[in-house]
Order: sequence, then structure tokens, then C-alpha cells
Amino acid sequence: MAAAVYILCALTSIACAVLLLRGYAQRKVRLLLWSGLCFAALGANNILLFVDLVVIRSIDLSSLRHLTALIGLALLLYGLIWDLRE
Repeated sequence: MAAAVYILCALTSIACAVLLLRGYAQRKVRLLLWSGLCFAALGANNILLFVDLVVIRSIDLSSLRHLTALIGLALLLYGLIWDLRE
């Protein structure tokens, strides 16, 4: 049951990233770009979570998972601050 939740979370994050990046391609609103990149990184985080806890249990990927989450949130934070300046 947990594996299904991990997969659904990853698919949802990736779907959000695709929709946000597609919206950016049409409207050129930079906040859509930064949000899409954030969700892409969070989707990668969810994929790593599935691999870490379901597929490869012998190797600890928690530091890599935390790094992808940090990168995603840092991208969104940078985008929010950058758009606020202009």
C-alpha cells in the first residue's frame, strides 16, 4: 500500500511540474517557471523515496532525497525573491 502512495505522489508532482512548465511556455510568467522547477525537483524526490524505501532497501538514499527537496525549495524561494525585486 505504501508503494502505491509513493508512486501516486511522484506522478502528481510530475504532473504539476508539466502543467506549470507548459503554462510558462505559453504565458512567460517567471513564477510558473520557478514553481514548475520546484515541482520537478519534488517529483525527483518522490521517485528517490520510492527507490529508497521499496526498491533498494540496503542503500540509504535519505541524504540524496533531502538534497533534491532542498534544491526544489531553494529554486522556488529564489524565484519568489527574484520576481519580488522586479
